[in-house]
Amino acid sequence: MTEIAPTLQAEHMSSSAAFHAPLHAPSEENQWWRSSVIYQVYPRSFRDSNGDGVGDLPGITAELGSLADLSVDAVWLSPFFTSPQRDGGYDVADYCDVDPLFGTLSDFDALVARADQLGIRVIVDLVPNHCSSDHVLFRAALAAPAGSAERAMFIFRDGSGPDGSTPPNNWQSHFGGPAWTRTTNDDGTPGQWYLHLFDSSQPDFNWDNPAVRDEFERVLRFWLDRGVGGFRVDVAHALIKADGLPDWGGRADGGSSEGFPGWEAPMFGQDEVHAIYRRWRSILAEYAGERILCAEASIDPLPRLTDWVRADEMHQAFNFAYLHHPWNAHSLRDVISSSLTAFDAVEAPTTWVLSNHDVVRHVSRFGLGGGAPRGGDGIGRGDAQPDLATGLARARAASLAMFALPGGIYLYQGEELGLPDHTSMPDDARQDPTFVRTGGERLGRDGCRVPLPWQADEPSSGFGTPGTTAAPWLPQPESWAGFARDVQAADGDSTLSMYRAALQLRRDLRLGAGSLSWSRTFEQTDVVAFRNGDILVMLNMGEFAVPLPPGSVIASSAPGAADGGSLAPDACVWIMSTAG
Repeated sequence: MTEIAPTLQAEHMSSSAAFHAPLHAPSEENQWWRSSVIYQVYPRSFRDSNGDGVGDLPGITAELGSLADLSVDAVWLSPFFTSPQRDGGYDVADYCDVDPLFGTLSDFDALVARADQLGIRVIVDLVPNHCSSDHVLFRAALAAPAGSAERAMFIFRDGSGPDGSTPPNNWQSHFGGPAWTRTTNDDGTPGQWYLHLFDSSQPDFNWDNPAVRDEFERVLRFWLDRGVGGFRVDVAHALIKADGLPDWGGRADGGSSEGFPGWEAPMFGQDEVHAIYRRWRSILAEYAGERILCAEASIDPLPRLTDWVRADEMHQAFNFAYLHHPWNAHSLRDVISSSLTAFDAVEAPTTWVLSNHDVVRHVSRFGLGGGAPRGGDGIGRGDAQPDLATGLARARAASLAMFALPGGIYLYQGEELGLPDHTSMPDDARQDPTFVRTGGERLGRDGCRVPLPWQADEPSSGFGTPGTTAAPWLPQPESWAGFARDVQAADGDSTLSMYRAALQLRRDLRLGAGSLSWSRTFEQTDVVAFRNGDILVMLNMGEFAVPLPPGSVIASSAPGAADGGSLAPDACVWIMSTAG
């Protein structure tokens, strides 16, 4: 690769001819969720208020001011419901109560009240595909005979083979191993099998049963009546399974593979699921305040995902194609263009996200050379280790570019501190069921769930209550104190300071409701360059510095990134422009 010639410098970018026609026009809608910034809180790891080593609802409430400083519109809370915590709370035993680990319903009400004072909505993480095996409905199903109303709440089947000892089909769990577990009858003889697309402690509901639909409508109303701003819907594409539960030769996660396109997966993306979400949308419409639904739906190809966000269904859907983009300018331009084109076709906002509780943090991903996605497999001691300096530079640049995109943004707690994954966690500290079910072959997601650092000079970097000695539920890396919020708040060049300033600019300039026009000048280079309103965004994903056009740099991913009239590699800037 050679350095881009100075002739590409934007004397050409001072006119409209330097840009393609707008791929995405400014939004004429004023609904908050079309341009929102939503911050994901993983409660176990956010802030511990009582010194037991586990984050809790009062800890979140105490720090909502820190999130207001990031100009967020809403906070999405990962599950805090009653749960045995075999899968970090995604195994729910009671959908209408708070697990004592996190506090009480009164603590939740206090959180919502404080968030409302700060102009922040609270989004609840709903898990409708499956519950905990401790849930009263599943306990009743196990105690009831085959063919009973209790068992009809879940997916029980007789086994195959002459003695029923083979699972009903060949489906595999996301966490490794078969997706079926056999029960034992009261007399000790083998019984029926039940389906669990995840851990054996997470039985799937039978959404063909109207009683299941009624139960979840009750759950929706319970939380809506308590003032929540909406729901993130876990595994939203999995509720309905294909008739007959046919065998599947493709990937367990339903993604496309050779000979097995994802749209044929019998356990995902069935058309009948959309009637459920149309009903839910109508329930939310009964409540004031623009309550929303966001789908966690892993769907191939991207245009099929928009079925979840048609006008009478969900408001948003996570954009996993964008989440997993490699550090490559051509790939990034393609996924942005295809995303906007697909979602615009159904008049829905595109969402953008770089990290969450299920994937390696983007600092670490982008520090692994090309930034190849690691998904739920994690990075361990025996793996190639990320280059953290490169990873942090790229993560800051990618985040700044993302903040300028029209649509909605999701942030994962700690990314505003530039946190990497914990890539040297000892095996005996790991708690993800993926690690257990695969005998350690897959490390799981613990590395991205480590408790946050708040104060550099306090034990556990200030995650817990001062003066307490309880260790965090997952160990923090030795370097964690250097990322602490109090240190970064005092440093104008820190990742936290960059996030605060850029997200405030995004709000002030209404970039989330803006437009996108690609630069012609840089379209065949390693620079991702586009215009949103009067802002020119340039992200240099190449190896060499590139010349900058005239204009005022109003945001930069790193100090000195735009010195000398050129943009450094692994850096991003916003330039104020009045080009016509």
